[in-house]
This record gives sequence, structure tokens and C-alpha cells, in this order.
Amino acid sequence: MKKIFIFFILTFFCAQSYACPFCGCGVGNFYMGLLPNFKSKFIGVRYQYMSYHTQITGDAEQFGNDYYKTVELWGGISIGSKWQLLAFAPYQINNQKTDDGIKNLNGLSDITLLANYKLLDKIKMNGSKSTQQQLLIGAGIKLPTGKYKIDIHNPETEIGDVNSQLGTGSTDFLLNATYDVRFNKFGINTTANYKINTTNNEDYHFGNRLNISSLAYYQVSLKKSVLAPNAGFIYQHSGENHFSSQKVDQTGGYLAMAVAGAELSFKSMAIGANIQLPFSQNFASGQTESKTRGMVHVSFSF
Repeated sequence: MKKIFIFFILTFFCAQSYACPFCGCGVGNFYMGLLPNFKSKFIGVRYQYMSYHTQITGDAEQFGNDYYKTVELWGGISIGSKWQLLAFAPYQINNQKTDDGIKNLNGLSDITLLANYKLLDKIKMNGSKSTQQQLLIGAGIKLPTGKYKIDIHNPETEIGDVNSQLGTGSTDFLLNATYDVRFNKFGINTTANYKINTTNNEDYHFGNRLNISSLAYYQVSLKKSVLAPNAGFIYQHSGENHFSSQKVDQTGGYLAMAVAGAELSFKSMAIGANIQLPFSQNFASGQTESKTRGMVHVSFSF
């Protein structure tokens, strides 16, 4: 009976409190990106920014602007010639500006651990020309280290409060594959990961998420460094969220983005940045729109 009451309240807020984005896109995102070129170990910091705008169809007074900033410590270590262990520890900075006011929430988000196995690592020489291929497959776990706390009995609770939590409150699992092929200085890096979400302690289940990215790059040798401009696309698909096994309306959707950036490496240090421009998307029947995203990072190999 309690679950039925809570589901009714959630549905009511989804129908009446449209001021906040309700697609469920802000929380639980996982972005791999290009890994630093390392043989033994690396550690780094990266900053990611994304935002959403919600405008209710037929009601100009109902709107929401959500901003999600992530400062993430990440690192990796090679074990032997076949295995890679990676860790991602994000700190989330969430800001919501809606017709109801301003809400801020900052803190540690969900830590992710990932293990990759090098299934293919091949170099073929043809005179001065070379072809390199590398295929990694892996699996991982996302831990519920980020705060997730919804007081459904509070009359000021909105569906947007679910989306803007620091974590999902659930232990989730990842499948990952990365294929990199390079012809001399030109290469293509393609990564796909699928996140299988579980139900959290408050009986809320975020939809499973698929991320696919493919980036073409070209390595330009400078005096003491290597510059690698890159461009490609990212595709993300989010399944519908469920509460108490019941579908939550206006959740889930897809997003396709064009990406352009550059990586600069010298000695043991690498820096990089990219910009991500949405060109096709569908969230909340078109009422929520993802805006331009960006990322910068620095890493050290040793």
C-alpha cells in the first residue's frame, strides 16, 4: 500500500511539476572518452560540463535550466601485458534554475571500477608504413557512493529532485569494448559501453544506458610533443526509469552529438579538450533539450 501511494505521488509530480527536467539524464552518466596512452600507470583529473533546458509545451511559465559539472579523478594501471584496471571518482556540482527557484547540490558522486582485457594487440609493418590494431573488452561496477535521498512525503519534492541527485543509490554493472586501429599517423578509436542499472533502496530504477563513441584522429609530431586533433560522434540511449516496477512517464530518450577536440602529449604528461554539439535528440517528448557539452583533462603517466 505504501509503494502504491509513493508511486501515485511521483506520477502526480511528473504530471504537475514540469519545471525541472524529467528525463533522468543528469544522474548516473558514465563517459569513457579517449584513454591516455600509458604502459604502466596513469593518474589524471578531468572536468566535464553539460546542461539541459526544459520548456513545457503550451506553458511559457513552466521552465527549467539544469547544469551538471563534474570534476573527476581517474587513473589506471596495467597488470602484465593483457590487463588494465581503471578507476573513476567524480565530484558532482549540480545547479537547477527553474520557475520555482534555485537549487544547488554538491558532493562525491558514484565511483566506478573497470577492468579491461586486451583481446587483440597487433602491429603489421609494410616498409615504412604500419598498421596497428588493439581491441579491449571489459566489465566493471558502479558503487552507490553518491548521496541519493528523496523525501517523497515532503510536498516540495519534485521529479527533478530525482534527476539531480549526486548518485543513483544503486550498485550498477558495466560492459565495455574499445577498438583502436591506426594507419601510420591516422587512427580511429571506437568505444561502446552498456550500463546495467539495478533498483535502489527506495525502489527506484534508472533505465539502462548505452554509450557509443567513435573518434578519428591524426598524430602530428612536434619538437618534443605529439598533437592529435580528433573529431567524431557520440550516441547515448537511456532506457525508461521505473518506480516500484511501474514506468515513470517522460523518462528515457536518446542523444547524438558531433565531437571535436585535440590531445597534446609530451614526455609523461597529456592534456586534452573537446566540445560536444548535439544534432539529434529526444527527451520528454521534445520538452527537454540537451545543450552544448565540453570536457578538459590533464593526466600523468609513470
